[in-house]
Amino acid sequence: MDDSRVMRAWLRAVFSSDDRLEVVGEACDAIEARDFLKANPADVLTLDIEMPGMSGLDFLTRLMRARPMPVVMMSSLTAAGSDAAIQALSRGAIDCMVKPSKAYGEELTNDICERVYHAACTRPSQFNTRIHASSSDPTASVSQTAPPAAPFNNAEPCHLGPIILLGASTGGVTALETVIPSLDPNGPPVVIVQHMPGNFLVSFSERLNRQFKQRVFLATEGRALCRGDVVLAPGNQQHTEVERRGGHWYCRFVPNDPPALHCPAVDVMFMSAVDNARLATVGLLTGLGRDGADGLLQLSQAGASTFGQDEDTCVVYGMPRAAKAIGAVQQELPLDKIGHAMRESAAQNRRATKYKDRV
Repeated sequence: MDDSRVMRAWLRAVFSSDDRLEVVGEACDAIEARDFLKANPADVLTLDIEMPGMSGLDFLTRLMRARPMPVVMMSSLTAAGSDAAIQALSRGAIDCMVKPSKAYGEELTNDICERVYHAACTRPSQFNTRIHASSSDPTASVSQTAPPAAPFNNAEPCHLGPIILLGASTGGVTALETVIPSLDPNGPPVVIVQHMPGNFLVSFSERLNRQFKQRVFLATEGRALCRGDVVLAPGNQQHTEVERRGGHWYCRFVPNDPPALHCPAVDVMFMSAVDNARLATVGLLTGLGRDGADGLLQLSQAGASTFGQDEDTCVVYGMPRAAKAIGAVQQELPLDKIGHAMRESAAQNRRATKYKDRV
């Protein structure tokens, strides 16, 4: 669904180039799309955010109430658009892509087809349950299910050692919005790699910071991580690693050389913590592909506590499946259980570290 005739024609040509995909219809606005979907079955819908009449965001909200189905958002790369894209992902869209503005190469074509195909293979029941609570208010926060914590000491450096690492891709917005409130807001720093365009990561971090007790921000070079920090790897064409020196955790950036499929990559962040694996509690959430699987295995073998999201609650059971297949996942749990389990694991690490300090 797109109001641009040129974009619809290009998307039809893109999807027609893939034998797995068949275009069953197109629409220029919400009313046309609504009428078509009432009369015709479809496995997946691509949806523009900026539409005449009813916006794509409003249409998505109504669609998810009336006929839940996989939706891939196509957004232009603007600050306003990226914020709307994050809202769309939180309301139930499976994926969000930057709408191409000029170069329509083979790599872009393959990427769009792959993501739309995998979105079509998801089951609506997997992502329909959380949508309606926030559908009328884009800034509404998810329920706070974690036990209350004492107010954290503002920006207190994390001397005790434990750290929480999370990796996610497709479906990760909803997954992270479920896991983060279950973590201790006065607990170890949390570092996240979420596959998402750079502009969207800015909006996503701001959204999470408004919602939760923790301080949520994009990683910067050389800043010591503190208790209560939730740090997202930025989309700055570099990978984000973690390092421990002088009793503190820091983030650092490294070049994407040789170029990786994903940048920032979950594997790069995970592998940077292997030397301090016994201090790490690590989770791999929903996502397409296998990024993070190898790093999770190395961390598990080096003594980290590792968790994977289970198939029933994943939007795309790709990354956790790959990690489980090679023996990297010590505990596989449904999404609503992972945060609590990781919180307890990190607390055990903290108690163990304090004991070692005393002896």
